Amino acid sequence: MKHDRFHGRVQGRGRPCDWPDCPNEGEFRAPGARAPGFDGPGDYRWFCLDHIRAFNAGYDYFAGMSPEEIWEAQSPIHGWASEARAFRPTAGVDDAPRWADYADPLEAISARARGFAKARREAANPPQRADGRIVTPEERRALTVLDLPLDADRRQLRERYSELVRRYHPDRNGGDRSFETKLMQVIEAYQALRKAAAFS
Repeated sequence: MKHDRFHGRVQGRGRPCDWPDCPNEGEFRAPGARAPGFDGPGDYRWFCLDHIRAFNAGYDYFAGMSPEEIWEAQSPIHGWASEARAFRPTAGVDDAPRWADYADPLEAISARARGFAKARREAANPPQRADGRIVTPEERRALTVLDLPLDADRRQLRERYSELVRRYHPDRNGGDRSFETKLMQVIEAYQALRKAAAFS
């Protein structure tokens, strides 16, 4: 077997180097604009030897991370904090479909795929409120927990929060503690929205 002295070189494909105005062949792969993920391996750029060296010299793995995220990424046990996707109870996806709601199992699978596609579209084009402010995915989830519309104002937010706390708090519902998890979700959602720019 013939080994190339430069690891990762892919020769004979005829790809041009993606560096501006470079006439050489692109033989070395580098990350592109779209990172690998659920939809596939992502995009790549191809550079010649000189320009892959220049790219690697300027590449910063920690770009955009906070100091805490950098510290966590450098930790010797980074990545061991949670179980692998295959061993999670949900296998890394949302809750299982309610099979009784569908006449055909393929309809349930199709509905779930449409849900994933909708989430990706919303992440790429976040919905805006009537006042033009963008609502983040986290804020949308919090609005769903509180059952509030996208254009809710601070008054509606406070009123809905008070209503749900009265409904779920054991001191207000006769000591029923079965809603404690729901109460915590309501409190977290309210705290997230109270500090959000859309409700300032």
